[in-house]
Amino acid sequence: MADDRTREFKLVDNEEGKMKISLTAVYDALKEKGYNPVNQIVGYIVSEDPSYITTHKNARNIIRKIDRDDLLEILVRSFLDVK
Repeated sequence: MADDRTREFKLVDNEEGKMKISLTAVYDALKEKGYNPVNQIVGYIVSEDPSYITTHKNARNIIRKIDRDDLLEILVRSFLDVK
């Protein structure tokens, strides 16, 4: 019997996935250069000063493509375990 339920397409999940991949790449680049990645990323998010992020492996350009407001929303939702 065919499934008559309507599938739900969530673009947000795809965007979150892309953001996670980008943030992981930035994290890895910072770690490779010997920085504390969490501290550096937080510094960037709070100040929007790109000098917190290394240029190694294009990390600075990668993080600039992430919308900080969207990132903060995702982080808060994740921390609170809400959707």
